[in-house]
Amino acid sequence: MNAAISLFIVLFFMNGVADSFKNFLIAFLWGFSISFTQWAGLSGINAWLDKRFSWLVSPVKKLIIEIITFLSYSSSAFVVVQFLNFYAWRGILPAESWTWIVKSLPYTILISFVISLIFYALGFFREWKQSFVQAEKLKVEMLAYKYESLRNQINPHFLFNSMNVLSDLVYDDQAMAVKFIQQMSDLFRYVLDSRDKELVPLHDELEFISSYAFMLKTRFEEKLKIDIDMEVGPEDYIVPMTLQLLIENAVKHNEVSEAYPLRISIHKKGDFLEVENNLQPKNVGDDSKKTGLKNITQQFAFFSEKPIKIITSDERYLVRVPILKALQK
Repeated sequence: MNAAISLFIVLFFMNGVADSFKNFLIAFLWGFSISFTQWAGLSGINAWLDKRFSWLVSPVKKLIIEIITFLSYSSSAFVVVQFLNFYAWRGILPAESWTWIVKSLPYTILISFVISLIFYALGFFREWKQSFVQAEKLKVEMLAYKYESLRNQINPHFLFNSMNVLSDLVYDDQAMAVKFIQQMSDLFRYVLDSRDKELVPLHDELEFISSYAFMLKTRFEEKLKIDIDMEVGPEDYIVPMTLQLLIENAVKHNEVSEAYPLRISIHKKGDFLEVENNLQPKNVGDDSKKTGLKNITQQFAFFSEKPIKIITSDERYLVRVPILKALQK
C-alpha cells in the first residue's frame, strides 16, 4: 500500500525524476517517507479513537474528532518529513524550503480528509456488522433461555413435588386443595402465555410469582418465607420468569428446614429489582448446572446495558436485575 502511494506521489507530484535511476530512487524514497508517516500515523490514531468512541453511539462526535485529529497530525507530520527530506537529499535548510512546503500542504490536507472519510465508512460498517452479529447471537441465546426456563418450569421434579403436596391436601384440606389447583393453573397458564414474549409487564410477573410462592409455601410451610414489597409502574417490564428462576435457585441451593428457615425478599431499589436471601448453602451435587444466572444475564444483555449484579457475604446472597421500560421492548 505504501509503495503504491509512493509511486503515485512520484508520478503526479514530482516532475523530471525519470531522467535517471538515482533521481527516481530518491523521489521514490521521498514519497515513501511521506506515505508511510501519513498512513501509519493515521491508522494508529484511528485505532486509538476506536477504543474510546463508538461509531454507533456517537458517530458525529467521532467524525468531528477524527477529522480534526487527522488534519492536525497530517499537517505536522508532512512539514517535519519535508524538512528532513529537503535537508537530507538536497541540503536545503528549513528556512529555505518552507515556501515550497506551504504550497504543497493543501494537497496533504485534502488527502488526510479523504482518508478520514474512508476510515469513518469502514469503521461504521465494521461496528454495524459486529452489532448485527451480536444481536443475532443474543437472539439465539434468548431462545435457548426461553426453552430452558420452560423446561425447568414443567420438569418432573416440579410436577412430582406439586402433585405430592396436592395429594396430601385432597385428604387433609379440600378447600386448600382447590386453591392449590387454581394457583397451579394460573402458574402454567402464565408459562404458556409468556413463552413467545420477549418482555412482560412486571405487574404480570409478580402475579405469577404470587402463585409460585403460594405453591412453595404450601409445600415448605413455615420453613420458607417470601416477602414481596414494592410499587410497580405501568412502564416497568422484565424478562419472563426471571424472578421465578431466582427464587428457584435460592430454594435449590440453600437449606430449607425448621432449624434453618429460608427467607427470600423481593424489593425495588431505584431502577433495579433485588432478590435477596439468607445464605445457608447446601450441597446440590451434580444436579446443579449453574446455567440459571448465565441465562438471565444473556437475556437481559439483549435489552439493557445495565449489568446484572450479584452481591454476596457470609450471611446473604443478593441478585440485582435492571427493570426494563416499555420503550425498550
